[in-house]
Amino acid sequence: MKNAKSERGSQSKVKGGKATRRRRSANRRRRAALGFSGLMEENLQNMKIADLYRPLKKPVTLRLDADVLAWFKKDGRRYQTRINSALRKLMEREMKQS
Repeated sequence: MKNAKSERGSQSKVKGGKATRRRRSANRRRRAALGFSGLMEENLQNMKIADLYRPLKKPVTLRLDADVLAWFKKDGRRYQTRINSALRKLMEREMKQS
């Protein structure tokens, strides 16, 4: 006599046929497309040009004071992004002043 667990296992094999997988895949793509277009349309209305612009990143070697580096690292990962953000704010402020 088969137990319930083995019967469920055999049913899942039947449900996972090629046609079912294709249908699931198509449904996922359809949901993703609808969700993305709806979100994209809503977000585009609230976005600025600066939100779409991603400047090129250049690898550099930078020497910082140990205490400055420790201060940026205290919040954990992505400290380089925070350093870049701080420098960008300073750059934009100086550009507005001149």
